[in-house]
Amino acid sequence: MTMQVEVQKIHDQFMVPQTNAFGHNFRDYNNVENERQKGVEKFYKTQHINQTYEFVKKIRQDYEKFDKAEMSIWECCELLNDVVDESDPDLDEPQIQHLLQSAEAIRKDYPNEDWLHLTALIHDLGKIITLPKFGGLPQWAVVGDTFPVGCAFDESIIHHKYFQENQDFNNPIYNTKYGVYSENCGLENVMMSFGHDDYMYMVAKENGTTLPSAGLFIIRYHSFYPLHKNGAYKHLMNEEDEDNLKWLHIFNKYDLYSKSKVYVNVEEVKPYYMSLIEKYFPAKLRW
Repeated sequence: MTMQVEVQKIHDQFMVPQTNAFGHNFRDYNNVENERQKGVEKFYKTQHINQTYEFVKKIRQDYEKFDKAEMSIWECCELLNDVVDESDPDLDEPQIQHLLQSAEAIRKDYPNEDWLHLTALIHDLGKIITLPKFGGLPQWAVVGDTFPVGCAFDESIIHHKYFQENQDFNNPIYNTKYGVYSENCGLENVMMSFGHDDYMYMVAKENGTTLPSAGLFIIRYHSFYPLHKNGAYKHLMNEEDEDNLKWLHIFNKYDLYSKSKVYVNVEEVKPYYMSLIEKYFPAKLRW
């Protein structure tokens, strides 16, 4: 199978369930009677108020020092068991299980795309920045849907109303369609709200991963729902982004809908993923 796989292929292979592990619709943020849903809305209010252009610029500079730890990819996978994502209404289990569920589902349908299997395994590793050793960041600076900063907040962003309290909302430098960017400038030149996506993308690039650009694209933008669900911000994309978006659409189906109570035997699949880690990453990475 080549990199030019058609997105339609996923519909012929992966059966999308109708409900999440709690028996509710996926990404159902509107059931306000549910206490977990109320917590999710409170989370997004805090995130939308605090994720400003200057905040992202400053925190990226701090994490670009890569001085938090030196460890392997698998060691990081094991650390992730201590992380819970409060922004996710579908997931209430150890993160490592979600990673392996996604990776194994993709592996079954795309057996020849080993880079995609590994991308699924590592896509959420950046969530370790909630842990004290890695900065102990609040959830709003780690998880949740992501969006560009430095330009207008698109109305498709979940709980958009809370951006009115963001200091960039009324700033003429940042509140226009293009803001500080230009048409088709390429998403790699756009600052995204900071979180685990951007952090893992930074770590992978800094440590010289040989994953293809589509893998890095998936890592950085898998929470960018305004783009891959609603088609927002395409005016900032270049041709490479358009090609990589096809793979992100494929990945997203597995990322979202493999969240279930079917547990993966970690020790059974570990040797395969260790071989992929060795292929695409150095033994130790700076985090």
